[in-house]
Amino acid sequence: MSDSAKKVPRRISQTILNSLKGGVVPRVGLPYIAVGRKNEIDALLHDVDIIAEGGASFRFIAGRYGAGKSFLIQTIRNYVMDRGFIVADADLSPERRLQGTKGQGLATYRELISNLSTKTSPAGGALTLVLDRWINGVQTEAIGETGLMPGDPALTKAVDQKIYAVTSAVSELVHGFEFARLLSVYYHAYIEGDDEKKGKVARWFRGEYALKREAKEDLGVNIIITDDDWYDYLKIFAVFFRLAGYAGMMLMIDELVNIYKIPHSITRQYNYEKLLTMYNDTLQGRARYLGIIMGATPQTVEDRRRGLYSYEALRSRLAEGKFSRPGARDLLAPVIRLEPLSPEEMLVLCEKLSGMHADLYGYPPRLAADDLAGFIRLEYGRIGADQNITPREVIRDFIEILDLLYQHPAMKIEELLQSEEFTYAKSEAVSDETDQNYAEFTL
Repeated sequence: MSDSAKKVPRRISQTILNSLKGGVVPRVGLPYIAVGRKNEIDALLHDVDIIAEGGASFRFIAGRYGAGKSFLIQTIRNYVMDRGFIVADADLSPERRLQGTKGQGLATYRELISNLSTKTSPAGGALTLVLDRWINGVQTEAIGETGLMPGDPALTKAVDQKIYAVTSAVSELVHGFEFARLLSVYYHAYIEGDDEKKGKVARWFRGEYALKREAKEDLGVNIIITDDDWYDYLKIFAVFFRLAGYAGMMLMIDELVNIYKIPHSITRQYNYEKLLTMYNDTLQGRARYLGIIMGATPQTVEDRRRGLYSYEALRSRLAEGKFSRPGARDLLAPVIRLEPLSPEEMLVLCEKLSGMHADLYGYPPRLAADDLAGFIRLEYGRIGADQNITPREVIRDFIEILDLLYQHPAMKIEELLQSEEFTYAKSEAVSDETDQNYAEFTL
């Protein structure tokens, strides 16, 4: 068992193994199983430094199903939260898009705001915590400067002036005036102990008001967040979070394939147009302290009939250069194309998982280095493995083997690897994914 595996808390081990066996990326414990992707991570972390200095970035991570897109996104998510960023993540779906006629864009905004996370609140739902923390910070700063005590009207006036300094900076942005006004309303509701008014402001920020009239009656603002302008408010949030003491804001939007799958070309084009607006904003300096990472399959990006490349303005910006090639990708380009993990990297990962599994269930590790190497050779030696194999498939197979060997101590790994069932299951997995990719092209 490796030293790193010994140090994994059992709760984390259980979460990691259950998540990976279920085919999903765990939210916790990623550093314990991180292998490879160093160059990709370094490229994205360079963006993080730029964002913290007031810049913005937009990256696509392109890889096949199970190739590690979500793993890389979650790794960066954990890193930037440790760096003091606020993170908002969402998966697109038929009900959540970038633009839609039935509020699908607003649904994506609501999901992002619902999932607002910080280092101290990593599970999401951090909006009101951030607002309250900001007000507490401003009050504490005012007390330190004036020597006044809470409850003193003069302190309230001093805090008001500090709040105004923040809201005036936000009000310069598109829709910023109303946003700043609501920040002020929230502050006064906070010091007056008016939880109902605070809840209404938070509801407005979450995009849950459907009627302008209702917002006017409740909060005195004659505007609501809509399907057309939700992204403008995320740009405002990014600046506000910076003023509230955070390093910046990172948006992580996965499953871009759900836009690729939209059957109506006009609807797809509207979504690509919205995506182009977001992309241009970040590269042209119209967004500050904001990073955007989107996960997509290669065909979602490159298909000229219905993918991002079908929208000429995006294709001309995102197309891979003439000199980039497999094994020598330009990781500073807008699209990071994930290369397959090498057999050596997968061997290291399997060693980590083997030690973690043995520690979790309290048994001496049964698999020697030769056993692990034999498993990797078999996985990567199959016909088409160089093109079709993904980390997800290998990991699920390996954890299943670990589970079976633990539950059946008399069983040998050679029996499992040489069984016809294992060979058949693997061929079916490759065939199913090939069929799935074909189906996406023919939707």
